[in-house]
Amino acid sequence: MRALITNDDGIDSPGLLALALAAVDRGLDVVVAAPSVQASGTSASVAAVGDTGRVVSERRTLPGLDADAYAVAAHPGLISLIACRGGFGGKPDVVLSGVNLGANVGRAVLHSGTVGAALTAQLNDVTAMAVSLDVGLDGPEPLWDKAGEAVRAVLPLLLDSAPATVLSLNVPNVVDVQGLRWAELARFGTVQSRVDDVGENEVEVVHVYSEDEPDPGTDAALLAAGYATLTSLLSVGAASTPELPLPAWPA
Repeated sequence: MRALITNDDGIDSPGLLALALAAVDRGLDVVVAAPSVQASGTSASVAAVGDTGRVVSERRTLPGLDADAYAVAAHPGLISLIACRGGFGGKPDVVLSGVNLGANVGRAVLHSGTVGAALTAQLNDVTAMAVSLDVGLDGPEPLWDKAGEAVRAVLPLLLDSAPATVLSLNVPNVVDVQGLRWAELARFGTVQSRVDDVGENEVEVVHVYSEDEPDPGTDAALLAAGYATLTSLLSVGAASTPELPLPAWPA
């Protein structure tokens, strides 16, 4: 099976390499295509860097990895889209995005470029998984190997799932993980954005830890308790139609 490995932290992220090596260990045929620069918070944006209408990529060699790798001047959502439409050597069977530096939990996953790449794959009928490591704003050294262990454990489940399944895997940044649990999305993420007024025509966006206790059984709560969490995600779709009379328009 062919796997696209991407992320939103950029081609030089150690987490990207950890994910690619875990996929290789599970027997996947890997190609790496990741943003040439940091692209966190880009959600499923299909924007490219530059205004020529062409997406520029550069061949790279990643240490210890015998696979094609590309640094791409584009957001991860666009990279995923290009791959699913046959770019970077052909359509993948699975898209793996991460390992993100920081958890992606709660409904705030909407904004994550890591998750956006996975959901873009689902829109194109490709199975995907977003992987994140719970390293805080000022946390200790990331345990990339621990994230790789979790990926190796979960990949068989992902590959046996229904076509176009998307999973979000969050791994605690601790040596002794309590286990793996299915989890619902928390109402908010562990880190939230605060908007401060600075002056006329200017605001400052500051990232702070949430002061609210997450509901039991949610990804945020279980992750804080030392569990790795798996959440099944859906991309966009129409909600049920409201049972309300439509206005008479045009009159």
